[in-house]
Amino acid sequence: MPSSSLRRFRPQRSLPEHDWRRFQNKTYQTRWEKDRLQVWDTAGQERFKTITSSYYRGAHGVMIVYDIARKETFTNLNKWLNEVETYANEGVLMILVGNKTDLNSHRQVSAESGAEWAALNDMPFIETSAKIL
Repeated sequence: MPSSSLRRFRPQRSLPEHDWRRFQNKTYQTRWEKDRLQVWDTAGQERFKTITSSYYRGAHGVMIVYDIARKETFTNLNKWLNEVETYANEGVLMILVGNKTDLNSHRQVSAESGAEWAALNDMPFIETSAKIL
């Protein structure tokens, strides 16, 4: 099933669990032009490995997301950063997102650790929750 972050981005459109596309589109009208935002979510699953490299090509921005309540997702950040550096265009904007702050009582990764990793890799850092509180 697509991540809760992806569902919050465009909640009226649901994707079946087996849907390999796992993306959402949204168009924004600014004063001068229309912009289209397309968000892809592979949730780190190996079954998407063969096609994820194509997702990075042409991307203007990449969010690297980990679960603050699952340390192993934080320890995998270097793997994801390596993928971005391998497949994305040079100069792509990146941000580190610590997700699931609603599970703060189960926190395994401190906000300080996230901020430090982001600073070492020259990217902004935020923590959030996709859950409606």
